[in-house]
Amino acid sequence: MVSKFVKSVLEFLFPPACPLCGTPVSTHGELCADCWTSFNWIDGSKCVCCGYPFALDMGDNAMCPVCASGRSELDWIRSACVYDDASRMAVLPFKHAGRISYSYFMSRAMIWALRDCDLSGIDVIIPVPLAYRRIFYRAYNQAALLAKPIAKLMGVKIDYDSVCRKYRRDMGHMNARMRAENIRGVFSVVRPENIKGRKILLVDDVMTSGATFSELRRVLIDAGASAVYGVTFCRTVRSV
Repeated sequence: MVSKFVKSVLEFLFPPACPLCGTPVSTHGELCADCWTSFNWIDGSKCVCCGYPFALDMGDNAMCPVCASGRSELDWIRSACVYDDASRMAVLPFKHAGRISYSYFMSRAMIWALRDCDLSGIDVIIPVPLAYRRIFYRAYNQAALLAKPIAKLMGVKIDYDSVCRKYRRDMGHMNARMRAENIRGVFSVVRPENIKGRKILLVDDVMTSGATFSELRRVLIDAGASAVYGVTFCRTVRSV
């Protein structure tokens, strides 16, 4: 543990600054007021299942049409903000350009997004796996970085090893149907004894079409998981 003296010296030499714009802030890793307000945080009425933000107050137990029809990707999902120009400027450098320091404010926002969820029954956290080929080139799994503070706060272990992922081409420019086809069969449970009977929280940076979560849930339920939940930093606002 870093002593108070060493910490004060480091803060003197390297004053806290907003990781996105460099404006001085009070604590390392936090956003300045301007950057914070640039994000479209999901803090109002939302679908009780998938967390889709509603334009109007629909009450505490409202569901979007997709979830009401039984087509939700997970048992429940929460996201901190909407995927738009502001969040994209944080997610892409974090994901592809080594800006791992962004994980501090992103994971804090994700913890905030879970404030209305019952977390007491969750047994294990699984960061959405990357294929070994991607980890080799990227050197880290961004979902694992986000999962660590969440797991620490909840007092729950992270499972890095029970699910493996095959390499498939990037899905960035695919539509929902193409994503679903591309992701099919990409995950496999290699340690089902760690999954059977467990309630699992999946962690990722972005939810787009939901195909990744949906496929992960399929293989985890097939392996005996009792429930599968999810949390992301941001999500696309789909047409419902």
